[in-house]
Amino acid sequence: MKKKKELREERFAREYVIDLNGEQAAIRAGLAPKSARVEASKLLTKPNVQALIVELTKTKADKLDLTAERVLRELMLMGFSNMQDYVSVQKDGFAYVDLSKLTREQAAAIQEITTDSYVSEGEDDDGQEEGRVITKVKFKLADKRGSLELLGKYLKLFTDRTEVTGPGGEKLEIIVRNVGRIHKPATA
Repeated sequence: MKKKKELREERFAREYVIDLNGEQAAIRAGLAPKSARVEASKLLTKPNVQALIVELTKTKADKLDLTAERVLRELMLMGFSNMQDYVSVQKDGFAYVDLSKLTREQAAAIQEITTDSYVSEGEDDDGQEEGRVITKVKFKLADKRGSLELLGKYLKLFTDRTEVTGPGGEKLEIIVRNVGRIHKPATA
């Protein structure tokens, strides 16, 4: 039979994987709200709790069939989507939305589709009044920039670099080297 402490740690880990909020997980696990943040911090440093969180997270990901490969593929579909995959340009130069041959991969990149139909009043060649149904289709693709940025970060294409200099403008490594020389113990 598990001890009360082990049960509390297990309950905390199960609650933690729900939303990754330590304080709320501690409260849901039955700890006092006043000390929940501190207790969560302590629990998150325990190797057995960390191992259980890893195991529960993996189980959750397996149930969802969630893999890094699937996430990257979805980001790729959104990031590399192209408007020409969804429209056909006619001889008159107008672009018409053509979703008839839409693939599942192309559909993944669509964020929104809006249609608006109305009747246009006019006359035919014989001067007779006629109404023509006009349907406007507007669609929006997913955020390419955001998807490409996440892919770039994953591939480490965009790394922030900060150059630190000393008071005289020299690089920090020179300062560190000089400090090392000053503090060398004297040899006898």
